[in-house]
Amino acid sequence: MNSKSTNGTLLRLVLAISFFAAFALTAKAQDNYEIQVYGVETVAPGETMIELHSNFTINGSKTVIDGVLPTNHAEHETVEITQGINEWFEVGFYIFTSARSGQGWDWVGDHIRPRVRAPEKWHWPVGVSISNEIGYQRHIFSADTWTWEIRPIVDKQVGRWYLSFNPTLDRSFHGPEEHRGFEFSPNFKAGFDFTKKINAGIEYYGSLGPITGFDPVRDQMQQIVPAIDLNLSPDWEFNFGVGVGVTRSTDHLLVKMILGRRFNFRSSK
Repeated sequence: MNSKSTNGTLLRLVLAISFFAAFALTAKAQDNYEIQVYGVETVAPGETMIELHSNFTINGSKTVIDGVLPTNHAEHETVEITQGINEWFEVGFYIFTSARSGQGWDWVGDHIRPRVRAPEKWHWPVGVSISNEIGYQRHIFSADTWTWEIRPIVDKQVGRWYLSFNPTLDRSFHGPEEHRGFEFSPNFKAGFDFTKKINAGIEYYGSLGPITGFDPVRDQMQQIVPAIDLNLSPDWEFNFGVGVGVTRSTDHLLVKMILGRRFNFRSSK
């Protein structure tokens, strides 16, 4: 068996095992640090994507809950660095920070995220990838300090419509939510290409509760985000949205922006 055949077989096995684990198992929706519905595309081999996620909560929690600082008028800045390894594998690293009046600027935590995808040459009817994100966040910003996220990703371009579904599964390994096991946090995006450079639509973020029994709706986190994406250059990405919480457990209003730039440091040498 040649190396290409071996790599293809290995990738199919990784995807199959990951999806089986995700749906056999199944925290909260992204906690206002990285508010994004993932697409299937991975960073090209040898390229590095550097992104800045900027999120400001206009109307959020106003009291300390379980030792966690309130989110109202908090500015969250997250640096995401993603390295493309080959045509079906990338690794991302996150640095989370937070700033709020009277509290100064703080480091929140770090996560690492390996991701694999089904290569385009397989000619599947939809794009498919899966990421695993694990990391630490300080207790004053998250009651659960160690968490794991399994994120299957399915997307499809249908004419001028772009659709992406992330049936995300989260679990805490240290904190008050640890006993709840895996929780279902689905994300969805529907965007329309008004021009070749402008896509606008709706993003949805939810955290419904444990797969063994969802929380009452009033205790779920559900957020609708009208958003716009600008495709001005293959090297840049830009996303802007306004998030509206539709349950009492969700921050009621926030704005978010993602600015990303691709680099090929190897070719520049």
